[in-house]
Amino acid sequence: MPCARHNLVALPIIIAAAAVRPGLAAQADKPAEVPTRGQREAKDITYGDWQKLCFKAGGTPTLCRTTITGKFPTGQMAVRIDLIEREGAPTARVQLFVPVGVYLQQPAKLTVDQGTPVRVPYTWCLSNACIAADVAQPGMIKQMESGKTLVLETVDSNLLALTTSVPLAQFAAAHKGAPAKMLEQYVDE
Repeated sequence: MPCARHNLVALPIIIAAAAVRPGLAAQADKPAEVPTRGQREAKDITYGDWQKLCFKAGGTPTLCRTTITGKFPTGQMAVRIDLIEREGAPTARVQLFVPVGVYLQQPAKLTVDQGTPVRVPYTWCLSNACIAADVAQPGMIKQMESGKTLVLETVDSNLLALTTSVPLAQFAAAHKGAPAKMLEQYVDE
């Protein structure tokens, strides 16, 4: 990958452009301009259970995140996938956290079982992770609820497609069920 710091400098400009050009995320559906040079699978990632965490801050609608985290054998986070839904909002968001070192110009791809891939553009990088996020289509959520595997594909700095298979067996129960944790904040006025 070109130096991540160079990409971080350009990111505020891209985010500003997205605010002016709302169709920027839709451009992520276009094929990559640079083809990958191969593919490899990340087999050393261990996934926890899907869980639903909800947050309610003083009089605002509840925000719930159905999430799963995958870790490397060292304990370091390898990937985190969140489905974020706000009470009363018409749409949900899918958000991915992946390690720094991805090729930011090519969006991450999510594929449920053998379905159609959904491209999720990168929106920001921190010192230890890059974040890709976009609106989650209702059809994708239904596929995740009935699917067996969610394949996440990113492209690394060597232009190799890196895939990992995320289990979906517990997703529907976690997503439709009661939150594992409800965090509330009360505001006294």
